[in-house]
Amino acid sequence: MTEEKRVLAFDFGASSGRAVVGTFDGRTIHMEEVHRFANDPVMVRGTMYWDVLRLFHEIKQGMTKAYLSGPVASIGIDTWGVDFGMLDQRGNLLENPVHYRDRRTTGMVEEVFHHIPREELYGITGNQIMPINTLFQLFSLKQQRPEVLERAKTILFMPDLLNYFLSGVRSAEYSIASTSQMLDAKQKCWSKRILEALALPDCILPELIPTGTRIGTLDTALCKELGLGPAEVIAVAGHDTQSAMAAVPTEQQEFLFLSCGTWSLLGTELAEPVINEASERANITNEGGYGGKASFLKNIIGLWLIQECRRQWMREGHEYSFGELEQMARVAEPFQSFIHPDAPEFVPSGNMPERIRDYCRRTGQPVPESVGAVVRCIDESLAMRYHQAAVELEECLDRTYPRLHMIGGGIQSQLLCQMTADACGKEVLAGPVEATVLGNIALQLLSVGAIESLREARRIIRDSESIQAYQPQEAERWQEEYQRWEAVTSC
Repeated sequence: MTEEKRVLAFDFGASSGRAVVGTFDGRTIHMEEVHRFANDPVMVRGTMYWDVLRLFHEIKQGMTKAYLSGPVASIGIDTWGVDFGMLDQRGNLLENPVHYRDRRTTGMVEEVFHHIPREELYGITGNQIMPINTLFQLFSLKQQRPEVLERAKTILFMPDLLNYFLSGVRSAEYSIASTSQMLDAKQKCWSKRILEALALPDCILPELIPTGTRIGTLDTALCKELGLGPAEVIAVAGHDTQSAMAAVPTEQQEFLFLSCGTWSLLGTELAEPVINEASERANITNEGGYGGKASFLKNIIGLWLIQECRRQWMREGHEYSFGELEQMARVAEPFQSFIHPDAPEFVPSGNMPERIRDYCRRTGQPVPESVGAVVRCIDESLAMRYHQAAVELEECLDRTYPRLHMIGGGIQSQLLCQMTADACGKEVLAGPVEATVLGNIALQLLSVGAIESLREARRIIRDSESIQAYQPQEAERWQEEYQRWEAVTSC
């Protein structure tokens, strides 16, 4: 009989985090959430920060609770991409990491292009050009606060920083590093050309390590403080998208997936990055994944729109659940108004319902006044954007995909899943909901030798989870409305 293996996964999203124990009995993975906590940004004198020390406190709480039912073999952490913390010469944190939605990168993309052309930057990194990317954040530091950058001995991306707090090891896991716009996608190393063009110090970038590396063990003092036994610290796919990618429950080597959460990421897994004129024109990104593979995908603003609307309605005294919002959207009149989800005005936090109404006024559409109408406008617009991204990706690769694997928290909205199938004209296979955590757990099990291959891990996940199929309906109507969406959003 296979020995049972327990590992502990920490999954940090843009608004919350959780600690989940994964138990593998040789056939299926069982998950138990032992701790959940808020991850709220903190605004201080005009700068938006992540409260990273509070997050590390929550990691300690999660470890303590996990150990109540027995030791774990390993610990792995995944987070969002691009953000980082800075350490001084003594290894102390200089300041809390700044949130990617902070306004410090305003205008930085254009400034960077004065030093290195857009085409060359994309040609080296294969990264979608986005103001939130690490490169533009670092360049803003150099321009606005050079004294802070001069004091930095090392920068660590968020999962690497938390791994450092656990183990004392400084490194840059491959998948999270590939979100930075500083990595040479083909050579799989830091780009000297980019760093020299912007006069950024390469000495502050840590050593790159492959996804799934066993980087060390829990710090002895930390174990003593919490009364815990030893455990290995594993650099799983630190970027949550790549952890989710590992959990796509497919036997096919070629597949299309949509990771649907605060951000939506639609793409596929390839042996090597694809960087050409078509991918640059479509602004499609290449990220690194497990086994050195490339994820060819499109970043799309996702459930952030609904999450931020919900926060506004709560400020106004209406605490709607996500289920209630879906029901109101379901009975709202279809195809009344559209937005482009990635329009710049929807990126910052604030009064999202009013911004959506302003967008509709400006584009000469009916203004969604009710809560249900606003949510339906978001859902339909997201589904249209998914279709557009799928078409762009298929054109770049010169192939089509008959189905779409939809994973992540967004699949809890059956309405959005059906709309996605309708808009894309593809069968949607929805599940698992907890793809990121499952991928984190699976990569730990691969690293400790409990699972032999990524293909086996995906089979185990498929056997452990239920998958729901959605068939496209009213395809002709959705295609007609897609033409109108394109016309409205190209204004």
